[in-house]
Amino acid sequence: MHEWQSLSHVRWECKYHVVTIPKYRLKVLYGKLRKQIGPMLRELCRQKGVELLEGHTMPDHIHMCLSIPPKLSVAHVIGFLKGKSAVRIHRELLKERRMTGLHFWATGYCVSTVGLDEERIRKYIREQEKLESGQGDLDLK
Repeated sequence: MHEWQSLSHVRWECKYHVVTIPKYRLKVLYGKLRKQIGPMLRELCRQKGVELLEGHTMPDHIHMCLSIPPKLSVAHVIGFLKGKSAVRIHRELLKERRMTGLHFWATGYCVSTVGLDEERIRKYIREQEKLESGQGDLDLK
């Protein structure tokens, strides 16, 4: 059963599967950065009233399942997450190693609505490493 959320004049369930990559698709999301980027993104989501339902970091991309209130656009939320996290990543985690300016994320992102297949998409996000290494098999039927 779906859990609908409420604002003053709307009941809603808006969930999105978002994938974003570091600039030049560099494989930089490992070690200390990989462990700290999740809590960082979760905190930034909380600031905007967005819920990070599921997330998984791979060396060259991040999958997230986000619940975004209808009063916010997906583009606005992703821009906020990428912009603020890039600054924090450079200040807190990449002190001596610089990419171009304070940029960390590549321009753009991939997004799709979750709809009624939420559990299947969340499973896909959780099992990303198995799928990419060829060890797992995900039934998307």
